[in-house]
Amino acid sequence: MKLRAALLAGGMAAGLLAGPAQAEISDGVVKLGVLTDMSGVYSDITGKGSIVATRMAVDDCLKAECAGLKVEIVSADHQNKADIASVIAREWIDRQGVDAFVDMSNASLQLALPPLFKDKNRVGLFPGGTARLTGDACQPEHIVQWMWDTYVQVSGVANHLTKPGTKWFLVTADYALGHQLEADTKAIATAKGGTYVGSVRHAFPATDLSSQILTAQGSGADYVALANAGGDTISGVKTARDFGLGQAQQKLVAFFMTVMDVKSLGLETAQGAVVTEGFYWDLDERTRAFSNRFKAEHGAMPSAIQAGIYSAVRHYLKAVAAAKSDEAKTTIAKMREVPIEDDVVRNAKLRQDGRMVHDFYVFQVKKPGASKGEWDFYDLVATIPGDQAFRPLAQSTCPAIAKAK
Repeated sequence: MKLRAALLAGGMAAGLLAGPAQAEISDGVVKLGVLTDMSGVYSDITGKGSIVATRMAVDDCLKAECAGLKVEIVSADHQNKADIASVIAREWIDRQGVDAFVDMSNASLQLALPPLFKDKNRVGLFPGGTARLTGDACQPEHIVQWMWDTYVQVSGVANHLTKPGTKWFLVTADYALGHQLEADTKAIATAKGGTYVGSVRHAFPATDLSSQILTAQGSGADYVALANAGGDTISGVKTARDFGLGQAQQKLVAFFMTVMDVKSLGLETAQGAVVTEGFYWDLDERTRAFSNRFKAEHGAMPSAIQAGIYSAVRHYLKAVAAAKSDEAKTTIAKMREVPIEDDVVRNAKLRQDGRMVHDFYVFQVKKPGASKGEWDFYDLVATIPGDQAFRPLAQSTCPAIAKAK
């Protein structure tokens, strides 16, 4: 019944159109499918906000570069299950003519869907996720990875903080995501002259991180990093606060803490934590303008994922309009040619492996007394150019790139 409900949800479409369709557009319409988490652990940073971000991108593009296109949106809840997502995706392709897929912010989905997109010649617009999407699992003619990946979440902060002699210790979720974060931290810290002094792992999901936090606190490390996400990160920050970790010389780093997590924790608990993100609503006038529009529709500021969806969808539609085609390979190629310019990302370009590189940021969570408003959470510590933050193309494990070398 859950699968049938998901499929029925996928049939609900919101049509957004302006003028006659381009003759070269398949079926006369560009159809976007938002596969998102409507009720699970990622629903606050994706979910309904992902649909809002997609609709905003369509509206804005139709008023400008995409005037004359006919665009439709369908959406469904993937329930964080790859089998459900795959069934929905096939139904959307075979019966509804969906051209491009959006969101899919779950590692199991991200690895399951790209082969289908290649087989069916469709586009996947991933706002973030596992670095394997532009590594060994890449499909650069059919998918792009826009805002973040597991590598940059580590490199952004570890490269900035690590000096010769700096010591790192990790509290790691014992599954693929945590293991990858652990491996990347060890490699990056060592390369910068730092020392990886060890880690302690916890079950996923965690029930009590007291033992792990106490072990980390006793490690003598300069930085204790939470190599986990979602509820585990929130639990780790709360426990660290209870034990006084991060309030003195030893600093707490959260690789995957978001503005929504800070909102949930409160500044009294989250203060002082070092985080890295590809987007923050209060960076400049343009991010503020976009975010305030989003908040007016959604009731909350956008997460980095939701902002990335806006940017990726708008750029995709620009490419469709410029190419006068929604054929997958043609559109992806045009996405590399058309300059990336919007209210979300800065100094951006789309590489041959499908990775969009752009400025990335290191933040420190403010003390309660320093906050000037409901969503005023971060102090900007550093801006890192994309070619320094993301894995270098020369180190790519994408087979298509290796073959081209």
